[in-house]
Amino acid sequence: MSGDPIDQLNQGLQYFRECLERDDLAALRTEIAVLAYSFQPTLIHDFSTVYSFDPPELKVIGGTVISSAVEKALDMVEERKESYRANGITYYRPWIWFMTDGYPQHDTKPDLDRALARLARSDQAGQVKFFPVGVGGADMAWLNGMLPGTSAVHLQGLKFNEMFEWLSSSMSSVSQSQPSDRVQLAAPTNWGEV
Repeated sequence: MSGDPIDQLNQGLQYFRECLERDDLAALRTEIAVLAYSFQPTLIHDFSTVYSFDPPELKVIGGTVISSAVEKALDMVEERKESYRANGITYYRPWIWFMTDGYPQHDTKPDLDRALARLARSDQAGQVKFFPVGVGGADMAWLNGMLPGTSAVHLQGLKFNEMFEWLSSSMSSVSQSQPSDRVQLAAPTNWGEV
């Protein structure tokens, strides 16, 4: 995702923050963390509210190891939920927004199978909501098979701003509900193809 795509993604993260800041309730109820991955996952920005979210400048390193990224994201979500539980705080179902322009290049089959099985268990138990997004030449057939019952969205061109606006709007809708409510999200028609 080098060149213009990574530049547009970085601009999109800035725009995401701006969109969320427009909704006071969503800004207070949304926490954001950024995990980058290449040969290993790297925590770029730990969980924070929107007002403390300083969108990082992502850089391209190369390589794609998806299994460790999925495992790390699930670990982070579980640790955050445990912190909420320990403090008696009710929370919404966490979302993992997973973006790639490739496919699992350097994963071993056992590692990938284990990570995807864990993801499926977490999803089926209602512990997490997973959103796979393919960018550019991403292997959409593989992404669609990542989590049974979940369709990947292919980003149209470089519509990162439109994607983040949709994500912000979706978070606004969820923030106005109760944590146990099921919220119907709008289709990603202006930025992605399912």
